Amino acid sequence: MRFKHLSAAILVSLASYSAIANDEVASQLAEPQIANTYINDAILPPAIEWHGKSEALLLNADDEWATPFEKNGLKTSPSYDETFAWLDKLIAQTDMLNKVSLGKSPQGRDIWMIIASSEGANTPKTLAEKGKPSVLVQAGIHSGEIDGKDAGMMLLRDLVLGGKSELLDKANLLFVPIFSVDGHERSSQYNRVNQRGPVNMGWRTTSNNLNLNRDYAKADALEMQHMLRAINEWQPDLYIDVHVTDGIDYQYDVTFGYNLPQGLSPASYAWLENDYRPRIESALTSQGHIPGPLVFAIDNTDITKGMSLWNASPRYSNGYGDARHLPTILIENHSLKPYKQRVLGTYVMLEATLKVVGEQATKLKSAIKQDKFNYQPRVTLTWKDAQQKQGWNFKGIGYRMEKSPISGNNIVRWTGVPKLYLNLPVIGNTVPDISVTRPSAYYIPPQWTEVIERLKIHGIRMTRLLQPTKMKLQQYELSEPKFRSKDYEGRQTVKTEARLESIETEMPSGTVKIDTQQPLGDLAILLLEPQSPDSLLQWGFFNPIFTRTEYIENYAVEPLAAQMLKDDPKLKLEFATALKDEEFAADPKARLRWFYQRSPYYDDQYQKYPVLRQK
Repeated sequence: MRFKHLSAAILVSLASYSAIANDEVASQLAEPQIANTYINDAILPPAIEWHGKSEALLLNADDEWATPFEKNGLKTSPSYDETFAWLDKLIAQTDMLNKVSLGKSPQGRDIWMIIASSEGANTPKTLAEKGKPSVLVQAGIHSGEIDGKDAGMMLLRDLVLGGKSELLDKANLLFVPIFSVDGHERSSQYNRVNQRGPVNMGWRTTSNNLNLNRDYAKADALEMQHMLRAINEWQPDLYIDVHVTDGIDYQYDVTFGYNLPQGLSPASYAWLENDYRPRIESALTSQGHIPGPLVFAIDNTDITKGMSLWNASPRYSNGYGDARHLPTILIENHSLKPYKQRVLGTYVMLEATLKVVGEQATKLKSAIKQDKFNYQPRVTLTWKDAQQKQGWNFKGIGYRMEKSPISGNNIVRWTGVPKLYLNLPVIGNTVPDISVTRPSAYYIPPQWTEVIERLKIHGIRMTRLLQPTKMKLQQYELSEPKFRSKDYEGRQTVKTEARLESIETEMPSGTVKIDTQQPLGDLAILLLEPQSPDSLLQWGFFNPIFTRTEYIENYAVEPLAAQMLKDDPKLKLEFATALKDEEFAADPKARLRWFYQRSPYYDDQYQKYPVLRQK
């Protein structure tokens, strides 16, 4: 019986490697060891030595065109100055590459973008003239997660000198080697304890301590404002954001995903899921990598509870791409895999992406256009979790739980041994919760200058009223504001209840009108609807409307209340009803406030959302 059980276990284990070449199976079944390459290896889980076909992409360290990553044993990543010194040398060899600055960081560094095209384009106009699709790849939004920089440098080298220039015949590459340039230079071998390399890693946030991948909607960071302007100017057809993940241990080395079919770009999702993913996963697998969907465990200490399917909001790159109908891929390489393996996996994915996008340019552009002009009559603002119909045969790593003498809690000990978890439940935020009808337009009074400027940075089209105009509009009356107890990403966020009312009002000259029947109309809705989690209201741009600035003294309220009761029998009856509430009746301030709120002296703009809707 023991042998029967053993045979069954072996069969299940081997089944998890059906998509991997035989030599890779042997590698993955090797005895896991504690690595000794990086300073933090001793405190990380065991690793399996990796060798894949993609290693053939590497040049010898003594080659003239080896990147700094290749020259230094595949363990390091170059500094900002070293990166662009090497790229400048490469650019000087060809007409296919040009370098432009997207703008300067708070510390004064240029955020450089390399334009790779067969025509040698160096402006948005010249790039667009040939009608080819453009792929925008950014590395280092979290600058310690820098795999994309070294992979992109190798790929650019091979486009110019390695016989791969045909990749640019049907597609352009826009490559930002380092997005968070200031964070990149806050470099140390101690920055990311959970990550295997490179030796020195940048910092997660900007020099202003802002997390750029929480900043797409509010666009507070100067770096993000530069990137959004670049997206509007260069109009890429695919956006790739390269990260390194954390969390649990598993077999996948390159995971990637995008927003879901329930979102605002269903046609783009269909292209990504049905046309893009199969080709990319096939390319990665053939080169000895193990691709997979994004991995987020529901409970990092109990894998059997399942995995989370993520429908991101517009503060994140992939959620923002969904809102503005720019197909956006979030790559999350596995932090516990060696740096060499992660860089090579990223290279394979980027190369395959240029092939797929070039071959399917018409289909991709058609999907984007379909999403941009869909104009759904209802827009979902929030989502609820639900278990998905399809489970996940998860290529995980075995683990055991141990009682920690340090913390006193149970702690996970990953064994390094591959394990297949069959049909794990998948929970995703895919059920619509709060939704709104699509307004034809929004009106923003001219005094809300910061809000108007942020919407301009996003590229949202707007016009202005040239004279005061009387209009029938809708306005939200807000109540029960709940402010976050601590600042989040530099802002005091707020959530509130919202009730829509019809009003007739005069909008002043200079009021901004935003029509929602425009390519970025859905993004405007998510930024301006107060119950949207990434609305500018919830990010704190409108917090002054929750401040009471006019008051009335008690000695004035008393005679005013007496006169109001005398003049209005209906009000007298309402007050008598209110007094039946014992808590209200026992609170003198609440009683006086009751009259003040019903008097003509009360601030009629208090907690009124100043952005008005037109049906």
